[in-house]
Amino acid sequence: MKKSLDKILGSTLVFLMAFIVLAVLWQVFSRYVLQNPSSVTEEIARYLMIWIGILGAAYASGQQEHLAINILPPKLSERNRICLRIGINILIMLFSLFALIIGGGNLVWVNYLLGQTSAALHLPLSVVYAVLPISGILIIFYKLNEVFNPKKYLL
Repeated sequence: MKKSLDKILGSTLVFLMAFIVLAVLWQVFSRYVLQNPSSVTEEIARYLMIWIGILGAAYASGQQEHLAINILPPKLSERNRICLRIGINILIMLFSLFALIIGGGNLVWVNYLLGQTSAALHLPLSVVYAVLPISGILIIFYKLNEVFNPKKYLL
């Protein structure tokens, strides 16, 4: 299941990166060559950057490539190292639950109720902010996978 999710999420991030590169290239071309900057591509690039950054953080969390200070774990026994990593993963899951899923979900809901849209694309902002609860769910999935497979992930 994790490998499938890794593949889907990685492919999605590659697609979003390719799309943002094209949008920025068009923005530069339209601004400097055509002398008529496109406001649509500027907004697309901004929202894609949000999605890439937050989904990328979820992906990095799943690959255990996130920022970590590795001073204490090498000094601990294997059992204590596993306990420490499980505790850290529980804290990450709690943060993801409260900040990303509940907080992000509330942000999506409020923007949906207010019917706010972006200026150039007229895209509902609830769609833009939907990446927060999606990433929270992904991070919790990855961390639960690590907690229930401690020998494979937590050493």
